[in-house]
Amino acid sequence: MTNIVETEYSIGQVVKHKYLDFRGVIYDVDPEFNNTEEWYQSIPAAIRPKKDQPFYHVFAENEEVFYSAYVSQQNLLVDDSNTPVSHPDVSTFFGKLTGNTYQILEGSKN
Repeated sequence: MTNIVETEYSIGQVVKHKYLDFRGVIYDVDPEFNNTEEWYQSIPAAIRPKKDQPFYHVFAENEEVFYSAYVSQQNLLVDDSNTPVSHPDVSTFFGKLTGNTYQILEGSKN
């Protein structure tokens, strides 16, 4: 039997981190933490999230670089700036930006 996990955010949605200076587009979701313990322990204790919540894969960007981030639900906020994300992978998987959400392209493997 498959457990259904409700998430606050969805694939294609533009989000920003609560504490770190980046924003991006969600391209995948894990229902709970699914990374290494080393990665988890590298997060400063003051902002280290619980493991039993959704974690999001994000095409992330800041003023200096594009990258892929792995972020807990508790550390995300909706980015309601309605400003496009410049990360080069966004156009591979997503189409038009409507409000704060990109449309998923047909045939993309999100």
